[in-house]
Amino acid sequence: MPEDVLELLGRRLRDARAERGWTIRELAERSGVSVRFLVQLEAGRGNISVRRLAELAGAFALSPADLLTEPSRHAPRVIALLGLRGAGKTTIGRKLARRLRMRFVELDRRVEQAADLSLTEIFSIYGDGHYRRLERDALAALLGEHRPTVLATGGGIVVSPETYGMLQTAAITVWLRASPEDHWKRVVRQGDRRPMADHPKAMADLRAILAAREPLYARADHTVNTSGRSVDAIVGELTSTVLEA
Repeated sequence: MPEDVLELLGRRLRDARAERGWTIRELAERSGVSVRFLVQLEAGRGNISVRRLAELAGAFALSPADLLTEPSRHAPRVIALLGLRGAGKTTIGRKLARRLRMRFVELDRRVEQAADLSLTEIFSIYGDGHYRRLERDALAALLGEHRPTVLATGGGIVVSPETYGMLQTAAITVWLRASPEDHWKRVVRQGDRRPMADHPKAMADLRAILAAREPLYARADHTVNTSGRSVDAIVGELTSTVLEA
């Protein structure tokens, strides 16, 4: 492997590991590549085999080519929409996908398909931890398909550092920002009155969740304010944003 390629590989490994918050030992455990060899690779000195390169890429849910090329934002493989429930991820995502001639995927539907259970059943039977593992695996599988996609993520994907890091590495991330009142009204307008049922502090809880997650959502590549705006206006801004990125 030419020296400049080895240096690029080392830099890509360091960046991908840092974005996920992994130590070298954690990467070794996930990939099966020894700590000693990983140290050499990250220093740009390791002459890696194709098989080992594939194992490393798989640990990051990337392709081997992704580790040997500079990341590009000019032809996004995945555009990931972030935000709490009621942000408009599905409505806006579907229209954006049509505009960009890309497929549209809801990550939660992939989770349900993998578990053969509804989200409600997953949470009630197995709990949040199990859902987060299913979410991570579903995202890794989707990214491994290497298809242009507009992706609507679950509202809590940002609280899982590993999954969020994976998403930030492989996708253009966009926070669809809205006020708590707009989140509330949109959910109710969809016919879902569960947020209010037997829960007098639901709005206060919504405000607290949004406040806690705002710093995480704000780490997205782009933020688009959706309050008081039409879907067409939002999709128009998003189209310009992702094509110019």
